[in-house]
Amino acid sequence: MNVEIENSWKIQLSEEFEKPYFKQLTDFVKKEYSSNVCYPPGKLIFNAFEKCPFEKTRVVILGQDPYHGPNQAHGLCFSVNHGVTFPPSLLNIFKELKEDIGKSIPLSGNLEEWASQGVLLLNATLTVQAGKAGSHQNKGWEQFTDAVIAKLNEKKENLVFLLWGTYAQNKGKFINRDKHFVLKAKHPSPLSANFGGWFGQKHFSQTNNFLQSKNLGKIEW
Repeated sequence: MNVEIENSWKIQLSEEFEKPYFKQLTDFVKKEYSSNVCYPPGKLIFNAFEKCPFEKTRVVILGQDPYHGPNQAHGLCFSVNHGVTFPPSLLNIFKELKEDIGKSIPLSGNLEEWASQGVLLLNATLTVQAGKAGSHQNKGWEQFTDAVIAKLNEKKENLVFLLWGTYAQNKGKFINRDKHFVLKAKHPSPLSANFGGWFGQKHFSQTNNFLQSKNLGKIEW
């Protein structure tokens, strides 16, 4: 089966694309996109991989589901298209960035500049039906993204994994802490962030301190 995904990822995940579950997932996604409004646009389903090739990946941020409102999702977790109002979680990310490293809250919520520097912005589920959060969960995407994390865990060293919220932390339990740097915090959504455990965690400065300690450069957040 021919999957349109960035070439270095295509090589790393070639076995995954041939497994029965992925063929079933592909059939499901095609049917959903042909009969319902779904996000992100079909050509952007694998955008996280397109913007952050395997060999350039330095940091991994795990999300759960794409945004399910119009014009929001474009294949990068927490990120929205230019001109779109910041969802609450993204606004809290920017507030923590400002508190942590003094960066002004940007005009756009598009995080492609992070991705271009090696930040893989990976949702556990890569598609969703409009207006129906979680509608494409448990169809195979989680198995696929587990395989992505497993490949990074196995093949690379000195990655930074930012696990925000219980869901991401459970998904990243198997990451080798001897090879990689793992940071955990509450989820940035107001439901959890406002009760402590998100603000003041300083994940952005900690990430850069680690990367620089390994001579891997820093991320221009």
